[in-house]
Amino acid sequence: MSRSAFATIHLGALRHNLARVRALAPHSRVMAVIKADGYGHGLERVARALSAADAYGVAAIADGQRLRAAGIRHRTVVLSGIDEAGDLLEVRRLDLDIVVHHDHQLALLRADRDPRPLRIWLKLDTGMHRLGFDPARTDALLAELRALPNAHAELVLMSHFASSDEPEQPSTAIQLGHFRLATAHSHAARSIANSAAIVHCPEAHAEWVRAGGALYGLSVEHGRCGADDGLRPAMSLSSKLIAINRVGRGERVGYGGRYECPEDMDVGVVAIGYGDGYPRSAPSGTPVLLHGRVAPIIGRVSMDLMTIDLRKHPDAKVNDRVLLWGPELPVERIATAAGTISYELTCGVTRRVMFLEDEH
Repeated sequence: MSRSAFATIHLGALRHNLARVRALAPHSRVMAVIKADGYGHGLERVARALSAADAYGVAAIADGQRLRAAGIRHRTVVLSGIDEAGDLLEVRRLDLDIVVHHDHQLALLRADRDPRPLRIWLKLDTGMHRLGFDPARTDALLAELRALPNAHAELVLMSHFASSDEPEQPSTAIQLGHFRLATAHSHAARSIANSAAIVHCPEAHAEWVRAGGALYGLSVEHGRCGADDGLRPAMSLSSKLIAINRVGRGERVGYGGRYECPEDMDVGVVAIGYGDGYPRSAPSGTPVLLHGRVAPIIGRVSMDLMTIDLRKHPDAKVNDRVLLWGPELPVERIATAAGTISYELTCGVTRRVMFLEDEH
């Protein structure tokens, strides 16, 4: 039989979420971050749905290649920048912006003899300590880039928050202070606000905001759902019941026999598992929806299948649809149960799942 797992991408939700970001940051241009295959929603699909964004943000040049091959010519920023001299030729061919965050990239720009100007985003490390230059070097770096004949006159200064999804943390205000001090005399556009800061830190919006998870309706703060911030989930993951078995009291279900039936009961088998991207770490009790009502997972999620408790679903039938997450069952609930975050779950949906599109 064919696989029964479907990921329905709600294009209207993507457009709604972009409009919500614009409403929250009305004076900023919006970079729609579509890396990781559009957070698992499909790079080209998401790019077309979010064509009203002012730019796209991708992780690597290969993402830019995919967009251009699909006929998408929108301004696109490679957030990891360049790794070697040959990348510059491809960046120009594809007309991509690049982030410069390390001295080895500066060296490649200095050695480049192609006069065609490159659009550059200069990244500062204000406290995350992952990528970026010391903010104390900002003025010198800007002067050097402005003197290079292959650097476009339009430069953008950027940084990245480490804890903006935890509004009570003081580190966000500290990072913003470092960024403001470093960029105060630059006369360049600035960008530091990610999804969480767009929602919770309006003082960080600046000339550009970079929206990622918010565009997909994903929570930007622990303990909340995207809907709490006026966002709509852009993915529904579903499958179907392929078997219903009567299992006796005291019998154990699944690998390792982790679940013991407390009574004679019907156990449903759903055609989805970690091979499809559903988390193996989801414990017994994690909800799925059958006929719009909760049916908890029992036993261990396996590669292709999961088992669910049908004691409150006497009307269940083989081939009934089962919702794993979506507007009626926030993915954040599943992520919390599995000990992870919603971003990881949507990014982890595998390509043996069939993807569908819905305009709503």
